[in-house]
Amino acid sequence: MHPFRVAVEARDEAAIEAALAENVVFTSPVAFKPYPGKAITAAILRAVMRVFEDFRYVREIVSPDGRDHALVFEASVDGKQITGCDFLHFDADGRIDDFMVMVRPLSAAQALAARMGEQFERIEAEATAQIAREGAGA
Repeated sequence: MHPFRVAVEARDEAAIEAALAENVVFTSPVAFKPYPGKAITAAILRAVMRVFEDFRYVREIVSPDGRDHALVFEASVDGKQITGCDFLHFDADGRIDDFMVMVRPLSAAQALAARMGEQFERIEAEATAQIAREGAGA
């Protein structure tokens, strides 16, 4: 089992963030454009943990070189069952540099989009604060 999966299942926000490369690009299942950077990706993942109910990974698929992982998950959002997959690519240092999520069915994806939309002001504030702290050397 990959350490990122272990961190997510333990809801260990620090370990999840530590698994991300500085230049990670997050591609959301409900947004048109990808989100570049560790701060915004970590903030999105924290929001996802607040939104998903009964989250669990049910399958892990690994490429022969170990740099690509597909983590199939199940959860619910506002009572709608959702199945999805986290597609992860790891850089030479073993950190996630590409993080793409796909979900189904459409009704659950729509519920997810609505709930994440409610979180977005907080997501942006958390990411902005983190970037400011890092810029100040904290």
